Amino acid sequence: MQTELSRRLLEWYDLEQRQLPWRGHPDAYAVWVSEIMLQQTRVDTVIPYFERWMQRFPTIQSLASASEQEVLQSWEGLGYYSRARNMRKAARQVMEQFNGTLPQTRAELQQLPGIGPYTAGAISSIAFGQAEAALDGNIRRVIARFYAIREPARAPTVERRLWDLTRQNLPPDRSGDYNQALMDLGAAICTPRAPKCLLCPLSRECRARLLGIQEELPVLAKRPEIPHYLVTAAVLQRDGKVLIGRRPEKDLLGGMWEFPGGTVETGEELVDGLRREIREELGAEISIVATFGVYRHAYTHFKVTLHAFLCQVEGLEPQALEASELRWVTRPELANYPMGKIDRLIANRLTQEQW
Repeated sequence: MQTELSRRLLEWYDLEQRQLPWRGHPDAYAVWVSEIMLQQTRVDTVIPYFERWMQRFPTIQSLASASEQEVLQSWEGLGYYSRARNMRKAARQVMEQFNGTLPQTRAELQQLPGIGPYTAGAISSIAFGQAEAALDGNIRRVIARFYAIREPARAPTVERRLWDLTRQNLPPDRSGDYNQALMDLGAAICTPRAPKCLLCPLSRECRARLLGIQEELPVLAKRPEIPHYLVTAAVLQRDGKVLIGRRPEKDLLGGMWEFPGGTVETGEELVDGLRREIREELGAEISIVATFGVYRHAYTHFKVTLHAFLCQVEGLEPQALEASELRWVTRPELANYPMGKIDRLIANRLTQEQW
């Protein structure tokens, strides 16, 4: 049985749904991959990554048997790398506990690393037709506006209400389409700013629109000011090779490779900060040969400006005091090591230019 919301929504979806490579895919694994990639990432960014991933890891078994470095390399540039590590762990768990077949129920899916309530609901409904609701940012916005919910959307009581309202309108026979329709509506029509209400299939009943407050909802907490850090990195060279270190698993960008360095302290000169970081990180002294470049990047909760320097080791051999592993590699070999965005930019410049 359909409510007025779900009926209008599905009529719109049948005509306007986005054509995406994971929709209608015969393998539930593809739905899982897409949902993990889509967490905090735009659809147009995800599509090429999804297609390359499915070519390299076409089955759960192939993902489970891959090394972490292979998985991180395929994920490089997509961000939030714990998603990739968790998906590999989950694939191994599926092989061990579920005979290589992705479980169908929300409860079983939530046993897997990296799968929370939203992702479990999305996978179980889209891939298996289970009558399960989902609540992501797009769906939260549509429901909050449709019912004109003026309380903070992330408050626990309001979050439960949003889940309840989403479930109340769930058509059991088309739960996957319903969830995807809400996602598409939030992405294309009921956007955070300047929603296209005249094109919305729900506009006649949308309480926020009737009250003229659609752009004020959902009510979200004000984000704190994002801190900015000044960072340095050493491109250490020796015998035609450069030194890179692998970040510990527990850290941001865990398992990825980087050029050694770190954050400059308040009042510290760039080169002094770099020498101190190298002592702490590698137990070594360095001489600075030349500047190499300035790189900027914004992460989710902070921003960095990184100054890179060409350097040489003086005296003792560097030790992995903070990195989980160190390697001297040739410039062409840098392409084989998964890196974050800034380190990849440095590596690309080293590979493409003569230094």
